[in-house]
Amino acid sequence: MSVQIRKLDSSNPDFRAQLSAVLAFEAAEDAAIDQAVAGILANVKARGDAAVLEYTNQFDQLGAAGVTALEIGREALQAALQGLPPARRAALQTAADRVRSYHERQKQECGSDGFLYTEADGTVLGQKVTPLDRVGIYVPGGKAAYPSSVLMNAIPAKVAGVPEVIMVVPTPSGIRNELVLAAAAIAGVDRVFTIGGAQAVGALAYGTKTIPQVDKIVGPGNAYVAAAKRRVFGTVGIDMIAGPSEILVICDGSTDPDWIAMDLFSQAEHDELAQSILLCPDAAYIAQVEASINRMLGEMPRQDVIRVSLADRGALIKVRDMQEACDIANFIAAEHLEISAENPQQWADRVRHAGAMFLGRFSSESLGDYCAGPNHVLPTSRTARFSSPLGVYDFQKRTSVIQVSEAGAQTLGKIAAELAYGEGLQAHARSAEFRLRK
Repeated sequence: MSVQIRKLDSSNPDFRAQLSAVLAFEAAEDAAIDQAVAGILANVKARGDAAVLEYTNQFDQLGAAGVTALEIGREALQAALQGLPPARRAALQTAADRVRSYHERQKQECGSDGFLYTEADGTVLGQKVTPLDRVGIYVPGGKAAYPSSVLMNAIPAKVAGVPEVIMVVPTPSGIRNELVLAAAAIAGVDRVFTIGGAQAVGALAYGTKTIPQVDKIVGPGNAYVAAAKRRVFGTVGIDMIAGPSEILVICDGSTDPDWIAMDLFSQAEHDELAQSILLCPDAAYIAQVEASINRMLGEMPRQDVIRVSLADRGALIKVRDMQEACDIANFIAAEHLEISAENPQQWADRVRHAGAMFLGRFSSESLGDYCAGPNHVLPTSRTARFSSPLGVYDFQKRTSVIQVSEAGAQTLGKIAAELAYGEGLQAHARSAEFRLRK
């Protein structure tokens, strides 16, 4: 059965309206979910460990006697690492090494060391950069296993210098994923609790007798986790409220169409709300990609999910030229952008908005998900217009440094007093004037 994927043409007068309809996604704030989450958070805040234990035993079908029984010790993490098949352990270690190397370079290049400079009158100004004290990372559990998410969330935190990383991961029916635990060992996670859902977010945000309060919560989760992160923001920091996965491919028509079709599948298989879009100036090539989609879909274990995703939110779009494709890409501001073309850099130079760019035919998005090195936690739902990938900078904070000399106070004091009087804040003005020489 073929996929009914929509086909658009940028030359149509109503193209922009059609494209906006394809992109439309409301992170449906289900009132029932939000109300349930509010109750869970209030209960965890008030009752701490007792509430966390009740919800965990209820939702994950566990019979734990106490929250301390839900913690996995470092010995168990190391045992999980040692127990992996050699090839899988080597792959996990190599991916971790590459992610760590990239973020160490990012730390150097992003001004993470702070700065100080001295003005002519002796006034010293600058910025002090310090890591957060404690970070919580949420890792989905159950049928899904995401060791790559452990690496991508924990490693930049450790590179930033965060002393303590607390990981929470649900284990429905007590089933633990050894690869996830092994990833925690490699990434340097300090403590792991087998809790999930809104109760885990609440425990991290408010702290309990057993689970320490963190300063920031990062990592993906279901609708309940997203709603909880939104509600606790302000008490703690969060990374982002992520929407469904997205891939946008710009292709000049010279890449094997099977490759492009499979790249579109790679995001569509995440879930039915994921989005896969192709932009290409060659109508014949678009037809070839569509043929590849229909020929290969039957081979995919998650074909039912892919079919719904492509039919509901996918698109094959004929554009006038590659320049227009870049203009449209800037409007879409996709999470993942592949530029599969000759000399991809010339087109990348025209793109301002994308979570991550994959340049050239051999840069499949899947490599970025696992082992290329840059972070795979990326802005979605057009938020790449103003947001960035998760990075070392997300686990640091900046403090301004101001040390005004006596000479500097004579100049700055008069300026500050004048502006303060203009705002009607006499104490501000007098405070500056007290330091002026008589």
